Amino acid sequence: MLALGTVVAVKQQLATPTSTTSSTSSTTTSTLPPAPLAVGTMTLSLTEPAAGGLGARTIPTVVRYPAVGTASASDVPGAIPRLSGGPYPLVIFSQGFALAPEAYALLLHAWAAAGYVVADPEYPLTSPSAPGGPVRTDIVHHPADLSFVITSLLNENVLTGNALSGLIDGSQIGVIGHSDGGDVSLASVANSCCRDARIKAAVILSGAELSWFKGTYFSAPTVPLLVVQGTDDGQLNAVYCSAQIYNQDHQVKFYLSMLGESHVSAYLPPGPAQNVVAEVSIDFLNAYLRHATASVHSMRLAGNVAGLASLTSPPTIAPTSGVCADAPTG
Repeated sequence: MLALGTVVAVKQQLATPTSTTSSTSSTTTSTLPPAPLAVGTMTLSLTEPAAGGLGARTIPTVVRYPAVGTASASDVPGAIPRLSGGPYPLVIFSQGFALAPEAYALLLHAWAAAGYVVADPEYPLTSPSAPGGPVRTDIVHHPADLSFVITSLLNENVLTGNALSGLIDGSQIGVIGHSDGGDVSLASVANSCCRDARIKAAVILSGAELSWFKGTYFSAPTVPLLVVQGTDDGQLNAVYCSAQIYNQDHQVKFYLSMLGESHVSAYLPPGPAQNVVAEVSIDFLNAYLRHATASVHSMRLAGNVAGLASLTSPPTIAPTSGVCADAPTG
């Protein structure tokens, strides 16, 4: 059994969920949980076995989950998991380079309070606490790390007598990533090098294709995709980087443009922009992991805010050409 740690969580305001809705399949329905829910957290110390010339890798992972109790700004250490309404879809979050996963605590909490089990692994060598400082090239190993975290959590889910027992719906898994973490999440669903068929939906926050992953992008059908980009992110992730992702995808896809936002301003600090990202991403997850089709309408309402955000889903968006550093076609 994996080691459990202390519960940590933070407050986040959520959009009101829909009630029972039709599924994307006409034969099933989905009932969204009465959000916001109380949120508990635990810390797992995951050890990935040596493989492919790499030694064993330790991946500290904070897991947030719906908990028994009343939602509030404070979380209860050792909170009892809320089995009622479960099992819950699993979401794996990947952070940006040299950023601590817990820097995104508000968004992580929002997703868990909406009825998701949310894990944010601290990948070896790219976090600010990496020995000797972060090393960006280690990103090439992160899709395998991500898949290992999924496997570890699903193994915990089927064990009897631990906090995650029966809490996770292993058939409904999503990934969300920011910046380099978005590159990792994208590779896990759209690159032939690293595709994990267990993942059913992806949210890419200011991410890009990366030539360091040796496969090809979008060479096979991918999962529903939500691409988010700040219009003032000119240095770290140009708008073309996100447009390239969106335009190459030929499946279900949405593009959320955050007007006047930088590389981090819509994701880390609290405020209206972060609220939009939280609400739109939750509606997207509800639509494609919970199969609540009414959530697509909710997503469009939440994602179109005058002067703040624009959500669209045409076949292509501008700019259709440009330069994205480190991308295969950059």
